[in-house]
Amino acid sequence: MGLSVREYARRRGVSHTAVRKAVQTGRIPQEADGTIDPVKADAAWDAQTDPGRRAASDPKPVIEAPVSPAPPPQRETTPAAPASAGATFAQARTAHEVAKAQKARIQVDRLKEEVVDRARATALVFKLARQERDAWITWPARVAGQMAAEIGIDPHLMQTLLEAHVHAHLDELAAIEPNFR
Repeated sequence: MGLSVREYARRRGVSHTAVRKAVQTGRIPQEADGTIDPVKADAAWDAQTDPGRRAASDPKPVIEAPVSPAPPPQRETTPAAPASAGATFAQARTAHEVAKAQKARIQVDRLKEEVVDRARATALVFKLARQERDAWITWPARVAGQMAAEIGIDPHLMQTLLEAHVHAHLDELAAIEPNFR
């Protein structure tokens, strides 16, 4: 048999309105007959209450509600991952603070211009690769005559051979895709 809302409020040292709100929002359980089991309610109240908002006169220590073991993660999670439904207030608050700290660090890095925009970097790499490819494609026509004269062969044959080998090499380079992750 449990306590009435007013009895539990007196025992807890809070107003009966606070207890009613806690019952209505699901922070503490209520028995089927409308009474409150003080052991269950105390554990739930402490687990669901922000330690910074607890009354200074409340001598009760914070009791963590038992959390069932989590299933093995299916993907890699970060400390800032959203809290699960069974998480205590302290765990949810910690996850929130970690996420805020990570966001602040990214904003500072942006201000220091240490963060690179992925789309801009990809466009720059593409532009540089295109310029390098164009330079290599025009190279055989520029040097084939000089090289042919040095070794004594037909300039057209030299240009054709150089173009074939340069194009084969550029085809190998085209298979490389930059990954900015």
